[in-house]
Amino acid sequence: MSAKRKQRERAVALEYEKNADAAPRVTAKGEGFVAKRIVEIATEANVPIVEDAALVSALLALEIGQEIPGELYEAVARVLAFVYNIDREMRKRP
Repeated sequence: MSAKRKQRERAVALEYEKNADAAPRVTAKGEGFVAKRIVEIATEANVPIVEDAALVSALLALEIGQEIPGELYEAVARVLAFVYNIDREMRKRP
């Protein structure tokens, strides 16, 4: 008999300033309680949350403050495009 283990919550926060950064960089990362706090803070600040377990795994290997490597550009670009679209839609609302 096998029991399913509950997967530990993991989260990574990214920041990208178009005119200041060469690439997005990791601003926070963690598992368990730290991950929950990252999600809570993002939610409170109305920052969209995107779930992508494979991308989070790759980003967790980076250091805080580190820019994402080229091999993650495409995956992160999809996330940023999604976030920018949500932001644009929210600004249209009265």
